[in-house]
Amino acid sequence: MALMQYAPLLLFLLLFIAMIAGIPIAFSLTFVSIISAWLLWGYNGVNVVISGIWSTMNNFTLVAIPLFVFMAVLLEKGGIVADLYDAFYKWFGFIRGGLAVVSILVGAVVGAVSGVVAAGVIGLGLIALPEMLKYKYDRRLSLGAVMAGGTLGQLIPPSLNMVVYGAITGVSVGSLFAGGISSGLVLVLLYCAYILIRSYLNKDFCPAMPPEKRPTWEEKIKSLKKIVIPAILILMVLGAILSGAATPTEGAAVGAFGATLFAAFTRRLNWPLIKEVCIETLKTSSMVGWIIAGASGFSAVFSGIGGNALITQIAMSLPGGKWAVLALSIVFIYFLGMFLETTGLIMLAAPIVSPLLAKLGFNPLWWGIVFMTMLQTAFLSPPFGFAIFYLRGVCPREIKIEELYWSTLPFIALQLIGIFLLIMFPQIAVWLPKMLVK
Repeated sequence: MALMQYAPLLLFLLLFIAMIAGIPIAFSLTFVSIISAWLLWGYNGVNVVISGIWSTMNNFTLVAIPLFVFMAVLLEKGGIVADLYDAFYKWFGFIRGGLAVVSILVGAVVGAVSGVVAAGVIGLGLIALPEMLKYKYDRRLSLGAVMAGGTLGQLIPPSLNMVVYGAITGVSVGSLFAGGISSGLVLVLLYCAYILIRSYLNKDFCPAMPPEKRPTWEEKIKSLKKIVIPAILILMVLGAILSGAATPTEGAAVGAFGATLFAAFTRRLNWPLIKEVCIETLKTSSMVGWIIAGASGFSAVFSGIGGNALITQIAMSLPGGKWAVLALSIVFIYFLGMFLETTGLIMLAAPIVSPLLAKLGFNPLWWGIVFMTMLQTAFLSPPFGFAIFYLRGVCPREIKIEELYWSTLPFIALQLIGIFLLIMFPQIAVWLPKMLVK
């Protein structure tokens, strides 16, 4: 009886053993859930896993995932990062720290039109990083700015992870998108302030561009046309969703169609590009789908053996009340984020933690935004932060992985400051959803 009481914890132990053995997380989740259900309840126990997978996957909101992925990949392959960087570079590149600030701003806009972190980090790593190194910017700050800017797509909508989180927890995806805008802008301001202050205090840290390299006003004005189409695309997608004119899935379809028009308008649309984009979309969507399916089966077994009740019992017995539970939840998500892919993290943590915090009286929408901000921290956290390895694949070979690790630390600290602000001033996360979402 005592063993059965702690069976949910043994389930997690089996999962981590499977992952340590090198089995991909999607198949680790599926394997552990099926084997555990069979051992606990016999052959009929497998029906619990199947039912859990079906109830999650039979959700129309998840159709938005391949549509948003298609939009993101098409924009990335269509050169949107280069276009945006060129425009922002001409307006802000001449000030101290300006190129690093441009990386943050471009990352925010790319996030707002794609929602896929890889597109931002890899694009900035190929375009912005060489420019910063060329003008003798501090190397660690340059690396950190690229990763921090590139991961803003995790928080600034449309975000794939927000779609997954909303589908799993029942929180409105449109409200998550609206809350992500205000919270994402807070992080943008923190990043830019940090870069500009450090550059101001040390003129050699991120030196200004030489006068002869600075663009003319005519070049600046001409560069603005490169941000017109991304701005229209942002208004089309987010405007349709936030106004209530379209569901997130319909908004994703609008975005995919708009991205196709963008590629056609810029004369970059051709059959090889379409084929490459479709293959990448299939790969990414399949990976996300397998993770969601595996985690759904795992969650069904975990709940079936009393896992949620055990976690609630442990949480209620903690000294410090609901704030101690909140702090422990944040630490738990941060720890998982050091090792897990974000979709898997959502599927593992959200069904357990989110209902518990809602039961304790926390606003589910507010907690969803805090959760999403923690996921952005996970992208940068050593040893397995995905942004680190995205950038490692495209940065100069002389840059070692240890330097990438060190470069993330100031921006992780800024993200934690952002989370602290969300806790102290929860209106940051919820005022815009209340005003915009119909």
